[in-house]
Amino acid sequence: MGISRQGSGAWHLMQNDIHIPVLLERSIELLAPALERQGAVLVDATLGLAGHAEAFLRRFPDLTLVGLDRDPQALELAGKRLEEFAGRVHLVGAVYDELPEVLERLGIAGAAGILFDLGVSSLQLDRVERGFSYSQDAPLDMRMDGTSPLTAERVLADYSEAELRRIFYEYGEEKLAPRFARKIVQRRQEHPLTRSGELVELIAAATPAAARRSGHPAKRVFQALRIEVNAELSVLERAIPAALDALELDGRIVVLAYHSLEDRIVKRELAARSASTAPRGLPVELPEHRPEYRLLVRGAELASEEERERNPRAASVRLRAAQRLRRAA
Repeated sequence: MGISRQGSGAWHLMQNDIHIPVLLERSIELLAPALERQGAVLVDATLGLAGHAEAFLRRFPDLTLVGLDRDPQALELAGKRLEEFAGRVHLVGAVYDELPEVLERLGIAGAAGILFDLGVSSLQLDRVERGFSYSQDAPLDMRMDGTSPLTAERVLADYSEAELRRIFYEYGEEKLAPRFARKIVQRRQEHPLTRSGELVELIAAATPAAARRSGHPAKRVFQALRIEVNAELSVLERAIPAALDALELDGRIVVLAYHSLEDRIVKRELAARSASTAPRGLPVELPEHRPEYRLLVRGAELASEEERERNPRAASVRLRAAQRLRRAA
């Protein structure tokens, strides 16, 4: 699959080099009260290289883990990492909005804990050939699932100028979206954009000098393309309600988001589930109107300065968490 496994020592060295789980101890602390129960099931909805999953399995000896990932390469490597826990682990190739169907197929009635670590994984970022990074030249792929037909190259080749402008605005929050979309359409009339280096050069040339002071000029465009290729936000909008419905009573959910678009979806759903539905002016709140969930953190928690220095991928993380109080009426 493109990654060498020359003995177990090389495997462990590789995984330690490329994967430092973000907010690991805080995630364990928040989920622990639900996972200490007999027969508890944790769903890691974004398994990746299983850094979080391994830590949870070691910390909770009776825990059963269900790990989801759409990337076959991630599942293969995670399976290798979790071999010693084989009797307590179910690894499933699925997108995280399929969580209820996965639990049903496994005969699991509900989860005690659910963890989402959103965005692009360490595996995808660090494998140059996947084309997720604007810092290294590679084919314009960006698929989390290599079997999917849509690639970043196809988006750049087939989408209209208006469609490109929309995804750069909506998914990248890019103020220069019209300029970049126009330049891309002009360039592809001469020859198709097939490599990330070509796209970076085009964007850099189209970016005014003053705008370059706020970070790499290609960052938001690459984010927008990745989100479009993998339908990340539409999947997340389905996945968070589905996950909340799949939690047992007193079950807990932790979500790590890395940009405002993801965090906004999570915040909106958790706020709705943690609010009373009693009509205004009702003198007594009836049981069926009580909040379904209780928020476990105030607002969105950030990583500490120490963790951000140790792990650059924690720089933009926002953590939200909640506990289920009752089932919906």
